[in-house]
Amino acid sequence: MKTKVQGTAGLKQYGKRGSMMLFRDAGAWLLLLPTIIIIYFFTVRPIIIGLWYSMHEMQGFTPKMFVGFENYKRVLADTQFLKTLMNTVLYVVWSFVIGFVPPILTAILLNEMIHCSGWFKFSIYFPTIVPTVAATMLWYYMYLPDSSGLLNTVLLKLGAEPQGWLQNSVLTIPLIVIMSTWKGCGSTMILYLAALQGVNQELYEAAIIDGAGFTKRIIHITMPQIMGITILNAVRQIINVFQIMTEPLTMTGGGPDGASMSMALWGYKSAFIEFNTGTSLAIGAITFAILIVLTMFYFYAESKVD
Repeated sequence: MKTKVQGTAGLKQYGKRGSMMLFRDAGAWLLLLPTIIIIYFFTVRPIIIGLWYSMHEMQGFTPKMFVGFENYKRVLADTQFLKTLMNTVLYVVWSFVIGFVPPILTAILLNEMIHCSGWFKFSIYFPTIVPTVAATMLWYYMYLPDSSGLLNTVLLKLGAEPQGWLQNSVLTIPLIVIMSTWKGCGSTMILYLAALQGVNQELYEAAIIDGAGFTKRIIHITMPQIMGITILNAVRQIINVFQIMTEPLTMTGGGPDGASMSMALWGYKSAFIEFNTGTSLAIGAITFAILIVLTMFYFYAESKVD
């Protein structure tokens, strides 16, 4: 009986302590409240509703009948699924082949510059603030298959034959990734540049005294010092590129013959062109599940870095 009374008193004391902490932090909770509300209504709630609706037969955007995993079975049985998933993986692979090194190299060069570094920083970062659709249209006209395209104009001046750049199924994804790299290089470069600013300059001075050249300093000092942010950016790049949609939508529409179709673009077309809302939601849910795994890996990598 005594133990029970003590347990009740402990619970009351714990509840009183929790109330005091909540009251003490009331100001902080009030500041966080608008953000929490926005995250709930624009992120959490749509995800929950989307997952629930993906298990329904849809008429437009209105659920009509619960069908369980039928929409998912339809997506997984579709012959386009594996091809689209592989295309999305190819986007990620090509983003590493083409786009992973330039931000690091640019940041290292800017960190070593003494004159005009501000102008170069602005020039490299500027494409980041250009709207994605405007940037993709700019590159689309550069890739035009006739003589009016910039690349073909250059080829004609050099005496070569014009190429059907985006019409070539082998080149389509790499060309889109080149455009994405041009647009996104600046924002990633800023992160690397910030990390480089935190590297102890005494290490460089000691290396110079020991006779280490520029390349050796990069290999033995710079890269080990920024390895943490490099790993995090690698995982972040995988997550971001896996959701690519605007670029292939604007430049190729997923063509030629589905060669540039991504998971996100397939979901968009299913919903707004084919009006298959249930299928689109199932595609989104599958993509979401893959991104959850990638995000968990991201947090794991972040904890290892810390």
